[in-house]
Amino acid sequence: MTKLAGRIIDGGTGESVEARVQVVGPGGNQLAPTDAMFKVGSGEPFFYSDGEFSLQVPRGRVEITVERGTEFTPWRQTVEAGGNGTVTVDVELQRWSDLPERGWHPGNTHIHYDEKEGDPDRRLAYDSRVEDLRMTAISVLKRWDLEYATNKYPPGMLNQFTDTHHYVQNGEETRHNAGGTHSPGYGHVMLLNIRNIVEPLSRGLLVDAFDPDYPPLSYACDDAKRQGGIVIWCHNGQGMEMPVAAALGKVDAMNLFDPFWMDVEYDLWYRVLNCGLRLPASTGSDWFVCSANRVYTHSSPKFEYAGWLQALRDGKTFITNGASLGIRVNGEEPGATVQAEPGSTVHVEIDWKSHYAVERVEIVQNGSAVRTGDFPDGATEGVLDAEIPVAADGWIAARLGSSQRDSFAQALWAHTSPVYIDAGGAAPAERAVAAKFFIDRIDESLSWINTGAKFYTDAQRKEVLDLFGEGRSVYEGMAR
Repeated sequence: MTKLAGRIIDGGTGESVEARVQVVGPGGNQLAPTDAMFKVGSGEPFFYSDGEFSLQVPRGRVEITVERGTEFTPWRQTVEAGGNGTVTVDVELQRWSDLPERGWHPGNTHIHYDEKEGDPDRRLAYDSRVEDLRMTAISVLKRWDLEYATNKYPPGMLNQFTDTHHYVQNGEETRHNAGGTHSPGYGHVMLLNIRNIVEPLSRGLLVDAFDPDYPPLSYACDDAKRQGGIVIWCHNGQGMEMPVAAALGKVDAMNLFDPFWMDVEYDLWYRVLNCGLRLPASTGSDWFVCSANRVYTHSSPKFEYAGWLQALRDGKTFITNGASLGIRVNGEEPGATVQAEPGSTVHVEIDWKSHYAVERVEIVQNGSAVRTGDFPDGATEGVLDAEIPVAADGWIAARLGSSQRDSFAQALWAHTSPVYIDAGGAAPAERAVAAKFFIDRIDESLSWINTGAKFYTDAQRKEVLDLFGEGRSVYEGMAR
């Protein structure tokens, strides 16, 4: 056997950096140090390295791949193991991305470790560094009596995992599920930047068969905001309370592609935006860092947590699992508002850059692709310009996709938050349609709350009915 020893550095700074490493022996088998911690999720197996690695390999050709986050070009090399002695490799990772210099910093807003994770401290120390995340948010949650590994941490900043370049915090996922056709219940909401746990963590069937469907999630949103927290609706807007909470201003952002294994969908988010509600895009990976999902926010070149969080609230974001994607509408970036006369045009420019080839980029206006750039052979960077007619208020964003897959075996995607169009208050045709969609959903929810939900008192039932009725009234005004 031969000893394979490696050292990993950032080619730009010369500093030792954490990364994930794959070593494939001559027989095609995966090799790793005896005490290795492995990444979680689909795709190729990798083990984590703190900047150095050492393992025994058999005689023959050995393939090595090293990855760090999504902004570094994967490093690959084949070495010949002679059967004894030591083979040393110096891994110098190079950035293909200049996002930090432009003030764009990545975060993951939704992570839990399950009850089978035996070493959460070690994994959490690795995750933010290996994935090159500036903001990493784990969250406590409750489902029955399962003892999730990340529930052991207190809310707020976790000092033992935080440094100048990596902010690690513990938040909360407050949840509700119901039975039958209403199984998503009120939904699931991420509460970040909180100082204290918001009770209850869960209600309804997530506690036991007799727990009441009370209180609504909007109350938890209010409590989190009183603490200075931020509220993110997760799982692509699923849950009957989402349209109510969005209409009443309880929610700061929406997690999309969260988790990755659900069908890719924009419909609910697009409908919320078409109603004239401003809800930035965010994302996370949910169970472990099991995908490359990340949300970038735009602030200063030097990462500061408070600025990162405010940029998320302000909608200065794009979400991705690898590619960088930008949009400017009359020079304004996501989160901004552009004034335009009905019947005029706005100039839209989107740009992208990626390690993996992009096959399609699109300009999206009020939920429909209005300009498309197709690249059947793939393109790793480019620009798409267009003059887009404006008939009424609305929004414009950019998205991209590709069949190219990363080492998690996930197809490439990215989406920006909107740039909003103010055309003097003229409502787009899409608004009434979207509002009617949510009115119908709320009516279904009201029926369930009246006849199928469990409460301790009629006063509790009336509170929830009144809350949903208040949200319904907002959409009634939009539909008119």
